[in-house]
Amino acid sequence: MSHAGACAHYDLIIVGAGSGNSIPTPEFDGYSIAIIEPGKFGGTCMNAGCIPTKMFVYAADTAYNAAHSQRLGLETSFSGANWQDITKRIFTNRIDIIAAGGEEYRRGEGSPNVDVYDRHASFVAPKTLATGQGGESKIISGETIVLAAGARPVVPEWAEGLPVHTSEDIMRLEKQPESLTIVGGGFIAMEFAHVFQSLGTHVRIVNRSPFLRALDRDIADAFNDIADSTYEVHKGRTVASASGDEGSITLTLDDASTITSESVLIAMGRQPNGDTLNLPAAGIESVGGRVGVDKYGRTSAEGVWALGDISSPYQLKHVANAETRAVRHNILHPENMVAMPHDNVPFAVFTHPQIATVGLSEQQAIDAGYDVTTKVQRYADVAYGWAMEDSTGMAKLVADRSTGRLLGAHYMGPQAPTLIQQLITLIAHGIDLRETVRAQYWIHPALPEVTENAILGLDLDFPEF
Repeated sequence: MSHAGACAHYDLIIVGAGSGNSIPTPEFDGYSIAIIEPGKFGGTCMNAGCIPTKMFVYAADTAYNAAHSQRLGLETSFSGANWQDITKRIFTNRIDIIAAGGEEYRRGEGSPNVDVYDRHASFVAPKTLATGQGGESKIISGETIVLAAGARPVVPEWAEGLPVHTSEDIMRLEKQPESLTIVGGGFIAMEFAHVFQSLGTHVRIVNRSPFLRALDRDIADAFNDIADSTYEVHKGRTVASASGDEGSITLTLDDASTITSESVLIAMGRQPNGDTLNLPAAGIESVGGRVGVDKYGRTSAEGVWALGDISSPYQLKHVANAETRAVRHNILHPENMVAMPHDNVPFAVFTHPQIATVGLSEQQAIDAGYDVTTKVQRYADVAYGWAMEDSTGMAKLVADRSTGRLLGAHYMGPQAPTLIQQLITLIAHGIDLRETVRAQYWIHPALPEVTENAILGLDLDFPEF
């Protein structure tokens, strides 16, 4: 469809074509819809986040295993990565095709009720946005507006004007750097540290605090011990200044020491994009760029909703997708709205070793007043752990002694994001651990025996049979 003229009015405007692009289901076939996306369809997850990073991680895991097989009596080695082939496999042959296909579908006959705007949008009045198509500027308005414009990497002042990289472009480098300094110690930093180090780049990490500090203390401490012995670590430090060019960048730290690498990756968190939309003109409240929403996804402006990284307390794709389903339902069924699904949110870090967690840490459970019992179970103590000759894997469960309910589960090691899924189910449904552990079989000698033994190691009153 096409709305001629300087101003067009729509039933629904969606700002952002990541999770927001999933809103128009057949129930909206009778709506006139505008989708605004100045970048690539698919959002961060498709183009610069979850999916391409995990494709890199899989290659890095394979390289790591080839270089560390001696413990299994094997003589394999890793001799280097063909960076161009890796990026071609991931982007040219997969990601870019899918992203382009998503936009083509919305522009084509498959979505006759949708107009696509490919210029930046900002509010000029309530429910009214300035945007455009190609070189043409337009003012558009909507009965209902959904803000799903995501977030962007935080770039500190000292990096301005320098050829540093963020997660938005680091995977699309023309060649693999021989050395890389990563500034940051969160999920993004630790995943890229594993990717580049395992593929042959010398990785240095600068961070003012321990890595992945939000994790349960036992998992965080164990991971930091591994990371400290894997990478060149400059912990407890911040960057005071930087200088350099495309071939070399030198960071001067707060203790006056210097680090020089071929490339620098800034991984210091992500900033919600609400501050780019001129929200005050629309009467939409926000804090630091994060759009404020109620439990149903409604902003402070009537008829305007928000979801995903621009408003959510969880910058995770599976949460954005769940919020999309909730907002879609609430727009269609205002008489029977559902709350945004923020209970028992799990997450995983695809670094090495892999990490996955759901629910409360031990300290959080204690602070909440539960009668806490915990168990740390090592992969090395079950048969499949022996097969892997694993020395770092562990699972930690946190439970309430009085009810037998699981409060938190924390895994570090091979297949952690897969192993934890069963525990997500237990928490989501409030299943009593004392009943479930013997109500089902645990395949021997598969890796889930780590979970079985961890449950049985809790101080709970298990039945005899």
